[in-house]
Amino acid sequence: MTFQEQIQQGVPSILPSKKEYDLAINHAPKRKEILSVEEKKLALKNALRYFDPKHHAELIPEFSEELETYGRIYMYRLRPDYRMYARPIDEYPGKSVQAKAIMHMIQNNLDYAVAQHPHELITYGGNGAVFQNWAQYLLTMQYLSEMTDEQTLTMYSGHPMGLFPSHTEAPRVVVTNGMVIPNYSKPDDWEKMNALGVSQYGQMTAGSYMYIGPQGIVHGTTITVLNGFRKIKQNPEGNLFVTSGLGGMSGAQPKAGNIAGCITVCAEVNPKITKIRHEQGWINEIVTSTEELVKRVHTAKANKEVVSIAYLGNVVDVWECFDKENIKIDLGSDQTSLHNPWAGGYYPVGISFEEANDMMANNPELFKEKVQETLRRHAAAINKHTAKGTYFFDYGNAFLLEASRAGADVMAENNIDFKYPSYVQDIMGPICFDYGFGPFRWVCTSGKPEDLQKTDTIASEVLEEMAKTAPDEIQQQMQDNIKWIKGAQENKLVVGSQARILYADAEGRIKIAEAFNQAIAKGEIGTVVLGRDHHDVSGTDSPYRETSNIYDGSRFTADMAIQNVIGDSFRGATWVSIHNGGGVGWGEVINGGFGMVLDGSKEASRRLASMLFWDVNNGISRRSWARNDEAIFAIKRAMEVQPLLKVTLPNIVDESLL
Repeated sequence: MTFQEQIQQGVPSILPSKKEYDLAINHAPKRKEILSVEEKKLALKNALRYFDPKHHAELIPEFSEELETYGRIYMYRLRPDYRMYARPIDEYPGKSVQAKAIMHMIQNNLDYAVAQHPHELITYGGNGAVFQNWAQYLLTMQYLSEMTDEQTLTMYSGHPMGLFPSHTEAPRVVVTNGMVIPNYSKPDDWEKMNALGVSQYGQMTAGSYMYIGPQGIVHGTTITVLNGFRKIKQNPEGNLFVTSGLGGMSGAQPKAGNIAGCITVCAEVNPKITKIRHEQGWINEIVTSTEELVKRVHTAKANKEVVSIAYLGNVVDVWECFDKENIKIDLGSDQTSLHNPWAGGYYPVGISFEEANDMMANNPELFKEKVQETLRRHAAAINKHTAKGTYFFDYGNAFLLEASRAGADVMAENNIDFKYPSYVQDIMGPICFDYGFGPFRWVCTSGKPEDLQKTDTIASEVLEEMAKTAPDEIQQQMQDNIKWIKGAQENKLVVGSQARILYADAEGRIKIAEAFNQAIAKGEIGTVVLGRDHHDVSGTDSPYRETSNIYDGSRFTADMAIQNVIGDSFRGATWVSIHNGGGVGWGEVINGGFGMVLDGSKEASRRLASMLFWDVNNGISRRSWARNDEAIFAIKRAMEVQPLLKVTLPNIVDESLL
């Protein structure tokens, strides 16, 4: 069968042969056993819904074995034989260009070079899934190959509920992930519902088909590191940034450190992912002992090198060793998946990677004790360094949250706040989000590097023209992004699809997108998909990250994210998604995203202007109502540009009256 025929057949009527478990692949850890006997029967019945009853007798023992062995039913047998990558859009079967673009994005999320655990359909973050099982993938791709522009596909936590009649202006796909009743949003609730096959953790851009590999966070991390050094009034050259995590999102950190121009030490316990990041060129060197690491850092500091070093081991050993050896850490953070602390997101110190994985599955209570013990040691070591002048920030990965729950010394004197700021509080919030700057991204679905290069040039020209008249308040953001986009090609950021990211405000996003659409209309480039990380101005309500610099008491509300997705859906988005969880944990955040296909048409121009303006200014208006000075400035400027925009502005109370 051809690739197109395989896509069109969906779940095959004749079962393929059972596949061998590929030990060369980076697999998800075994999930803990959480289902009762009756619930295991229910999980099997739920999985068998995808198959003709004639296959049930054959599949029951196989799926039962998967559930017992891995804690989930992945349906490995159905994993396609074709290579998984984002093909040029014309290679996909279908009646809708928009649907073909979505297929391109889905396959990119599952590309072996992109996905963290590709055979388990997990893109990043340890549990950020595109689908729960391979039947869902096959059925979704079949639906997309059949749909017209007058249908909408509804996705329930990886399950394609079906194609429904709609209209050309409606989204082609509406995605929800993990949208459970609030009282059932604890980690064990997710474990149980995911094992039953009824809900999944979509992370931010995994379950919404908008992940573009580590590049997606390289830019944000670069800005964070640059501004971290600016905050402490130091040049990055010859100075040290220490962090951990090389998995999905965290894999961007060493590359960002190189672009920022500092020495980066990033610890990682997983040998496979460390090797992958080294092969991809995202880290320069791998070191396996603290003794070797100390010597290497001394040399790098003496020579003022720009270098990224992966330490294959636990980051706690690094913090403690550098304290003992009196190595000055200038910037410190952590980007392990602490939203997922008990299932592979964070590993205990003093135990091998293999032993920890075994303990995680077979003795979860002891594993939890060891993780919390490690968090206390981790925080204690950080405290010693900050006493010497290290600037430490929480990267919004729930490090401080989980450390506090473990009883670590991370609370401020008022015992309410953390003693260290979130990077959004100190850096990204006031410098970027409040002004409307966030992670705008695009993908050239032709798959041609030359198309991406042309879009880089277009974006650079648009930003340079805008910078000529931009107000002083946002000149730094403009110049940082102009420098970024001009260096994008030489930094070799592409992993998977031909994608790019930069931080832009509403004006910048609209002007860049319109310039792309005009280039498509002229035949200069092929179809382009617009998107963004959910980690943005409007997309996410997350009290310890995206909205951590909201101080009016509303940071635990989620109106903004819900309004954002609803508003995007009727203003022209090609697909929209809303998730529970992502980045900081199940039950800790609601985040939403979109995708928009540009095809060179007048309709696309109208949609992009309407939707992108709302997508950004929704968040700015909420931030201005929280009395954030930068957001008040930005929303006033937006109202001057668009007479139809009229936002309620806050009146400021004289503190002395209170």
